[in-house]
Amino acid sequence: MKSNCKYIRISPRKANLIADLVRGKNVEEAISLLKFLPKKAADILYKIVLSAVANAENNLKLDRKTLYIKTIVVNKAPTLKRGQPVSRGRWHPIKKRNSHITVELATR
Repeated sequence: MKSNCKYIRISPRKANLIADLVRGKNVEEAISLLKFLPKKAADILYKIVLSAVANAENNLKLDRKTLYIKTIVVNKAPTLKRGQPVSRGRWHPIKKRNSHITVELATR
């Protein structure tokens, strides 16, 4: 009843804002909430939650209506270091942050 997604191109800080909204909710409620939120992290979490639900239904033969989101963990992944050239031969760093997201479901 777990689903992982690694090296996602979104900052963990932004992904955690959306993860906090659905942590501890019923799966049906979380899916309907994530489907209509206008954030990039909502689309990513929507797919991960659907994957975890599919794992629970197919592998463990559990009913979708009894599932809830036990934990959502958003961890930091390796950062891509890029840069912007500026005047006088200098360089301003740009950090493109990545995330590892894990969703775990349980039954009520």
